[in-house]
Amino acid sequence: MYQVGIITASDKGYKGERIDESGILMKKTLEEYGYAVQKYRILPDEQDLLANEMIHMSDELKVHLILTTGGTGFSKRDVTPEATKKVIEREANGIAEAIRYYSLQITPKAMLSRGVSGIRGETLIINLPGSPKAVKEILEYILESVHHGLEILLGKASECAAEK
Repeated sequence: MYQVGIITASDKGYKGERIDESGILMKKTLEEYGYAVQKYRILPDEQDLLANEMIHMSDELKVHLILTTGGTGFSKRDVTPEATKKVIEREANGIAEAIRYYSLQITPKAMLSRGVSGIRGETLIINLPGSPKAVKEILEYILESVHHGLEILLGKASECAAEK
């Protein structure tokens, strides 16, 4: 069972002015897919706070997967991708590209997402949008491939080639 950390980037959510529907949905969906959510945090849109929490979850809690929701748009306060880039050691561009590609089939506004993905140690970090609808659609789309990616990252599988 893979351990997961969830971070919601939301000034209003952090202040208790908005219910974090995306983070709650993310937690529920991950548990339905057999993941263990070890930590769930709502943080303000502050780059250093987001980066420090990602480092804590990866380096100290040793979660295998960190999913963020929110902070990936064009607002000046949207800094989740910058926080992620600050902490990752290797990029996993294909995940972010696949998310945008899939989402573009649903809405042209998906091109406005700046989400990134990458690896820190043995932790995969993926940025998702803040919309609950987008979170649900994207998780259903990526989780099978992400699971296989975690197997490879953690040495439980060695190849991506399909067996015949």
